[in-house]
Amino acid sequence: MTAIIMSCGVSLAVSLVISLNAMLNTAYAAEYMHGMNHSNAEHVKECVKAAYKQQCAKTMTSTFDKTGRLWAAWTNGDFLYVNYSDDKGQTFSKPVRVNKVAEKITARHESRPKIKVAGNGNIYLSWTQKLEKRFTGNIRFSRSIDNGKSFTKPITVNDNHDLIGHRFDTLGVNEKGDIYISWLDKRDKQQAKKKGIEYNGAAAYFAISIDNGKSFLTNKKLADTSCECCRMAMAFDKRGLPVIAWRHIYGDNIRDHAIVNFKSRQEPSEPNRLSHDNWQINGCPHHGPSLSISDDNTYHAVWFNNAKKRHGIFYAKSVDAGQHFSRSVPIGGYTKRASHADILAINGFVYIVWQEYSKAHYQLYMMKSSDNGATWGRPLLLDSVVKTPDYPFVLTDGVNIYASWHKQGIKYNLILSE
Repeated sequence: MTAIIMSCGVSLAVSLVISLNAMLNTAYAAEYMHGMNHSNAEHVKECVKAAYKQQCAKTMTSTFDKTGRLWAAWTNGDFLYVNYSDDKGQTFSKPVRVNKVAEKITARHESRPKIKVAGNGNIYLSWTQKLEKRFTGNIRFSRSIDNGKSFTKPITVNDNHDLIGHRFDTLGVNEKGDIYISWLDKRDKQQAKKKGIEYNGAAAYFAISIDNGKSFLTNKKLADTSCECCRMAMAFDKRGLPVIAWRHIYGDNIRDHAIVNFKSRQEPSEPNRLSHDNWQINGCPHHGPSLSISDDNTYHAVWFNNAKKRHGIFYAKSVDAGQHFSRSVPIGGYTKRASHADILAINGFVYIVWQEYSKAHYQLYMMKSSDNGATWGRPLLLDSVVKTPDYPFVLTDGVNIYASWHKQGIKYNLILSE
C-alpha cells in the first residue's frame, strides 16, 4: 500500500477497504467468480485451524469511538468477534467473542455485521442471522456496556418471526443514544402471497431502542416494494434523526433509490426518490447506496446503476433535506467496472472511495471535494492488488480521514499518512 498526503486543511490518513464489483453482465460475473476462487484457495488452509484470527475474516467493519479508539467487527465460522486498536490499526487487542452460542452469520459483500459506539462508550452490533431456508434470516443485536470486555446475549430485532427474509440490516446511533436498525423485510410479500396479491420485492422496516439497547420498540415500515438484496444506508440529520436510503422498485422494475427523513423520533416521512437513472432490471443488483450528511445538513449520496444510457457510479447532493438532489456527477471508469463507492462528508470536505478492475488488478481510487461537493479534484489511485479485496468504507476519528482495505489472509490495519 502507498501512504498518501493530501493538502486539505486537515491531515489525511488513508488506508482502504474496497471491493470488487457486483456487476450483472456475464463478463463481470465470470471475473468476479474467478477472483473469489483464486483468493479462497490461498487462504483456506491457513485459516481452517485458526478461525478466530482477524485476517481470516472475509469482511471487516470498523468504526472510531470519541476517544479515537478503532473498533472492528468480523466473523469466522459461526461466531462474531470484536477487538480494538489504540494505534490506528497497527496492532489490535485480543478478540472477544460476541455470541456464545454458534449461529450462522451473514458476512459477505453487501451484507455484513455492523458496529457503532455511542457517546457513553456502549458498543452496539447488528447482523443478519442465516436461517435454514435460502434467502431467509433474522436481524440480531448485541451490546457491550463494559468497554468491549463482554457482550449481551443476542436478541432478535424483527418482531415477525416467520421463516422469511429479514436481512441487509444497517445500524446507527445518534448523540442522544437512540439506536436505529433498518432492514429489508419480506413479511408484507408473504401476506400478499397468501391473499393472491402480486407484491414486487420486499419492504423497508426499522426499529428503535430508547433504552441503550436493552430492548427495541415495535417494528415499523418505511416503504413497500424495496429491492430485495442491496445494502441500506443511514446517516443522521442536524436534529439527530435518521435519514435512510435504499434501492427501491419504481414502476416496471425500475431499480433506482429512495430516501426517507423522520418527522420525529419514531415517525418517518413519505420517501422521496433519490436517483432517476431508470435502470430496469428484474433482479437485485446487490449494490446499495452510501450516504453522509455534512455539518450544514447537506445530504451527500453515491450509488451505482447499470442503465443503458446512464451507467456507473454517480454522486449528488441535496441542500433541502433530500427533497431534491443536484444533477448527478459520474464517478470513476465504468469500462473498468467502477463500483461499491463509499462517501464521507466532514468539515466542508467530501471524500469518495471506489474500486475499479483493470489488467487483472483491483484498483482503489479516492476523489476529494474541498467545497462541500461543489467541485471535485481528480481521482487518485491509492492502491492496486491482485487478490479479491473487501468492500470500501471511509472512516474518521474526528481529525483525520482513514480508509481500510481488508484482504482475507492478510493482517487488517489502517495506514496513516501524515
